Amino acid sequence: MKTDIEIAQQSKLKPISEIAKALDLAPEDYELYGNSKAKLSEQLIGKLRNRPNGKIILVTSINPTPAGEGKSTVTVGLGQALYKLGEKAVITLREPSLGPVMGLKGGAAGGGYSQVLPMEEINLHFTGDLHAITSANNLLSAMIDNHIHQGNVLNIDPRRIEWKRVMDVNDRALRQVVTGLGGPLHGIPREDGFNITAASELMAVLCLANSLEDLKARISRIVIGYTYEERPVTVKDLEVEGAITLLLKDSIKPNLVQTTENTPAIIHGGPFANIAHGCNSIIATKTAAKLGDYVITEAGFGADLGAEKFLDIKTLAGDFETDAVVIVATVRALKMHGGVSKQDLDTENAEALKSGMEHLHKHIETIQHFGLPYIIAINKFPADTEAETNFIQAWCESRGIEVALTDVWARGGEGGLELASKVIQTSTETFKRLYDLDDTLETKIRKVAQLVYGADDIELSPAAKKQVLFFEVQGWGKLPICMAKTQYSLSDNPKRLGRPSGFTINIRELKASIGAGFIVVFTGDVMTMPGLPEKPASKQIDVSEDGTIKGLF
Repeated sequence: MKTDIEIAQQSKLKPISEIAKALDLAPEDYELYGNSKAKLSEQLIGKLRNRPNGKIILVTSINPTPAGEGKSTVTVGLGQALYKLGEKAVITLREPSLGPVMGLKGGAAGGGYSQVLPMEEINLHFTGDLHAITSANNLLSAMIDNHIHQGNVLNIDPRRIEWKRVMDVNDRALRQVVTGLGGPLHGIPREDGFNITAASELMAVLCLANSLEDLKARISRIVIGYTYEERPVTVKDLEVEGAITLLLKDSIKPNLVQTTENTPAIIHGGPFANIAHGCNSIIATKTAAKLGDYVITEAGFGADLGAEKFLDIKTLAGDFETDAVVIVATVRALKMHGGVSKQDLDTENAEALKSGMEHLHKHIETIQHFGLPYIIAINKFPADTEAETNFIQAWCESRGIEVALTDVWARGGEGGLELASKVIQTSTETFKRLYDLDDTLETKIRKVAQLVYGADDIELSPAAKKQVLFFEVQGWGKLPICMAKTQYSLSDNPKRLGRPSGFTINIRELKASIGAGFIVVFTGDVMTMPGLPEKPASKQIDVSEDGTIKGLF
């Protein structure tokens, strides 16, 4: 059996100019980044404004497990399948972070015969978007420390600086650091820390901006910390929004690539869904909607995280509709949620599968709360038995739930034709968000916790209670919320798999991401700078003398 990277390296790429031509793009609508990648013009969305929008299909999944779910693979395979059926489909995905690529999860370009290419470049430096965000983020950090060193006219309290430096790798040793050591010439000593680049508010800002002008306005509103009198200090106060926007002027342009079957794909932005909003950029999604009859996009992790934020945050900021949702599930992951250990997943286990279906049922209920049509995609793995996949299909059909068996990893678009046909047949229903913006912050948090996670209630720490009151006074109470929670469980405890009950969501602290336009709510022990596992994926990655990359997945 070929590996993902072997399949990717043996796939025949078309010149990206041919992919652009298939989308009716003129040469001035894109900039070539070599022969296989291109940046779409930021003005393109304005040029296409009078075109009708294609249908936007959101792909989400159950909570991830070490068994794998393959949400990105299904997203790519579904786009390829629609193309095979004669539909003009455009796939939109996030850009991978080097943290997971070199850590535990691996890349995020799909898999098998349903990948976006060039896989190696997409998973590594790509067009430099994440590096630009890293540089822009750290310029702001440098400006903050320099301002304090040069006299601190804004009266910034060094103990209340919210802005952290970032790196696009997992490095737990940098979570908490002290900067400015070495004497008067080296700045003012203070506590600081690093986030991973995907957790930078600049990443969220880039992905939620509707234009370069909007990007600059959002950057100017970012709150970097507070004065000794507890007044918010913004990027505009530091007079650096112009320089930061300049560093991101190319990064705001979406990236055009293709799949293993030469289906167009736009990849842009990469916020994590467990600590940010987990969706590709609004500009990419809206551009794809103008270029295609169908937009197939995904949101990070399970429906409790990425899908909720896509529907409550991204559609609001982008002012667009979602037409249908695909919920990806696998026999293997459902058995894990039913209590089976990873080493026993290849053994048929009807009871565990039956128990795991309750986990899927909760994610179905979440999408039902939004009033959207949905389809269950059973992502087939080689070890799945016919009895197991038949059980899931029968479970869905007995409840009137649309379901399709997909085999897109092994068969590409051909393995997703049933799913694609059912997507085409879906009819738009009445979309509604989980909460009203006029709700209090605590009410919004409680609604997400109870309706999406299935919690009994929430419990705010003393610090979180003070922050809720402070944010309301600042006029930030009407913003949407962005929950930071473990991706592995519906609860805030990563070890509670399946469909837990009788639990409370513990709210540790809140952070005002005013540039992004939401309030981040931290639950449990979720980290904004991940650590590396005992055996990082980077130990398996190598490059040969002729430049061939090995071990990347």
